[in-house]
Amino acid sequence: MTFEAQLDAWLADAEHRHLADLRFPEVSRALRALSATYVERRSRIGEGGALSGQGKRAAFALFYAPLHALMARHIASTQPRRRTALLVDLGCGTGAAGAAWAAALDPRPEVLGIDRHPWAVEEARLTYRAFGLRARTRVEDLARTTFPAGSHVVAGWAVNEIADEARHALLERLLSHAARGGQVTVIEPLAGFVAPWWASWRERVETAGGRADEWRIRVPLPPIVAKLDRAAGLNHREITARSLAL
Repeated sequence: MTFEAQLDAWLADAEHRHLADLRFPEVSRALRALSATYVERRSRIGEGGALSGQGKRAAFALFYAPLHALMARHIASTQPRRRTALLVDLGCGTGAAGAAWAAALDPRPEVLGIDRHPWAVEEARLTYRAFGLRARTRVEDLARTTFPAGSHVVAGWAVNEIADEARHALLERLLSHAARGGQVTVIEPLAGFVAPWWASWRERVETAGGRADEWRIRVPLPPIVAKLDRAAGLNHREITARSLAL
């Protein structure tokens, strides 16, 4: 099955599950609230505010998760494809970024999804299964996670959500992991206010021989994503992100 077919099947299942008890207008309102949390109330993210309530969870699964999958797939398709037996989906959320990245590799690696939120971990388990991946998951704070030797750590849209001290310690562990032969990819929003620490991370990664990229892509949005985009008054004709790779 192609990636596009797996993406469609994954979203159809998510839409069926999340709209079983919610009406579409409720999800679009929750998406506006979720977007405001990411932009205006970022202090609530660390408290779990982004996934508080059924509506926001549905909005995340049906809107942001597929956008992350599309971007991660694009970035993975442009990078040198070193083989890896294990991909660590760090701060996995619904598993979208890790699944899309793993699905771009041949052979496909096993995936280990790690997130501190039990709902996200359960959703990630369903995502990995939808993409036909061998996977395991665990509930754990990404700031305390250890990385198996030789694994490829993909941290998609997750590092911005942890505290400064924990983020600094994570950077040191990621650099050490790469120095020991592992691979590291960090993906974050392009908006500067989301990650004011990005410049210092970029400098450390580039000094260690890594690369930094910015991405702007135009791809057809899945129908549910396009519908929510219009209903919530958003504009994702272009999907953007930035990444660091070691």
